[in-house]
Amino acid sequence: MENVIEIKDLTKKYKSLKAIDDLSFSVKKGEILGLLGPNGSGKSTTINCILSLLNFQNGSIKIFGKEMRPDAYDIKKSLGVVFQDVAVFDELTVYENIDYFCGLYIEDKTTREKYIEESLRLVGLKEFQKFYPKQLSGGLLRRLNIACGVSHKPKLIFLDEPTVAVDPQSRNNILDGIKTLRDQGATIVYTTHYMEEVELLCDRVIILDKGRILASGTCDELKSLAHIEEKVTVEGISLKKEALEKIEKLKNIEQVLYGNDTLVITYKKGKNNLVDFIEYLKEKKISYNKIYSERPTLNDVFLELTGKELRD
Repeated sequence: MENVIEIKDLTKKYKSLKAIDDLSFSVKKGEILGLLGPNGSGKSTTINCILSLLNFQNGSIKIFGKEMRPDAYDIKKSLGVVFQDVAVFDELTVYENIDYFCGLYIEDKTTREKYIEESLRLVGLKEFQKFYPKQLSGGLLRRLNIACGVSHKPKLIFLDEPTVAVDPQSRNNILDGIKTLRDQGATIVYTTHYMEEVELLCDRVIILDKGRILASGTCDELKSLAHIEEKVTVEGISLKKEALEKIEKLKNIEQVLYGNDTLVITYKKGKNNLVDFIEYLKEKKISYNKIYSERPTLNDVFLELTGKELRD
């Protein structure tokens, strides 16, 4: 598959601080790339450099096979950008806002009207098209922000935290809309603080920290990097100190946490840990209410690599 974005040896400095440190990666046509990292990891700086909103000291950026520059208007007309901060006109209706932003790229009125209607359906705002932004809820306002950014049918779309502080209905609507854009052939660079969105949407993920790539791959490939193999949780279990110390010495155990009658065991390897532990509890006549096993999550990997939760 052809690369829509190609970044090589990108470096951005602020005096002595390297916000981006020799960064190289590509984004393939038609994929949704998740760009993850804790606050200050370089995500926003990277995107702003890609969009030529920031100058950088070293490296190269190509979009659609062409060098990206501040005056590369032939490239920019095929880009859609939705920043986290909502940017619409309060004095214009929903329809008029979309019409304005679409009109920056599409001159033909008939084509523009068709695109506006499709954008309204995409984000579920058809029945609100005559409303003004101040009449919309936070979730509907964010949907409008997305419609304004993608109404001209861009080939490459940047979505920065599009579901922050929205209601569940709007969130589901936005996620469905993103899938539709992907299915229609758009390439998407996506940042979020919600791991469940990453697993639901992203074909590939890059984890950044301090301007460098710590890991990249599919969600399953990243999960395979986790130091832990399995996590077993036992609820409604009462343990004395002596019993807990014996459990800590069982094979393959990495860590044991206990509190509020809940036991969480992290295993570093092994394939039958849950079965073996159930047998152990049965043998020791230790009762419990519920027991279940989980494989490493993407958040476990993120925490191992960065030392932080994604939402920290």
